Formats: sequence, C-alpha cells, structure tokens
Amino acid sequence: MTRIWKETGFVNDDPWVVENEDTKAGSNEKAIIGIDDFLARVAEGDDGGFGVLVKPADDVRRLAGHLDRIALVAVAFPAFSDGRAFSHASLLRSRLGYEGEVRAVGDVLIDHIPLMLRCGIDSFAVTNATALKRLSENRLPGIDNHYQPTARPSVDAKSYSWRRVG
Repeated sequence: MTRIWKETGFVNDDPWVVENEDTKAGSNEKAIIGIDDFLARVAEGDDGGFGVLVKPADDVRRLAGHLDRIALVAVAFPAFSDGRAFSHASLLRSRLGYEGEVRAVGDVLIDHIPLMLRCGIDSFAVTNATALKRLSENRLPGIDNHYQPTARPSVDAKSYSWRRVG
C-alpha cells in the first residue's frame, strides 16, 4: 500500500499517478509521465498539467525551460543505495529554481526522509511498513548538526560548522 506523506501528515485523495505500461491515470487523476514523454507532449503543444518522473539516469536540466508548466516532479529512488534523486531534487530547487512539489517515489525509507527534506523534497510516496508506522506515530528521525547548506536552509544558522555567523 502506498501512502503520500508531507510534513503536515498523510494526504488523502492524492490525484497523482505514476503512469507506466500497466497503470494509467483515470478521469479524476493526474498523470506523472517520464521526461521524454513530457517533452514530446510539450513539443506537440500539449500543456495538460502533467507531473514528471525523473529517473536516476535522467538529466533533470532538460526540464529547465518548462518548469513553470510542471505542477509536480517525482524523483525516483529505485533502491536505498541509489542516491542520484537527492542530486536531482537539489538541482531542481537550488539551480533551476523550481518551486512546485517535489515527491520522492520508490524505496523511501524513514532514515532518508530528513535528508530528502533538506534537498527540497516535500512529499513522499511511502510503501515501507516501518516508515509508514514511524510517520503515523510522528517519529521522524532528526539531524542536529549540518555540515553543508542545502536547498532547504537550516532553521539555526549556527548549525553549519564552517559558516561564519556574526
């Protein structure tokens, strides 16, 4: 079972569906499609309010001229050991200036969520039983000290060990 979680809690009635060969968005749903499909549809003049799925090997910079047309970007975590989606989210927020929703899909684990939040991911398609349980109990692990800036600034400016504060 997949549930969508944001910092405000679990979301009911989320309309987004990652389309593939077996799954298509229904009449009350919104499609999340791959970068190539999205760019092909934009070239044909279709601005249908799509979400875009960014897979690990994709170049997220290809979306640069179209971010104002995208309501949601889903970054794929196919395995816990593949962290390229962290870089995709960070690039979207920090360098490309994307302000829409960034969603983590795939292998979303409870230990990774604080790091995903720091990279600019703000919603999570969670299937992992442990993560679902901990999130429902409001038990998100914390990170007290940060060694580098990210797309989401730290609340405490002094938490960056190398930054001069004064």
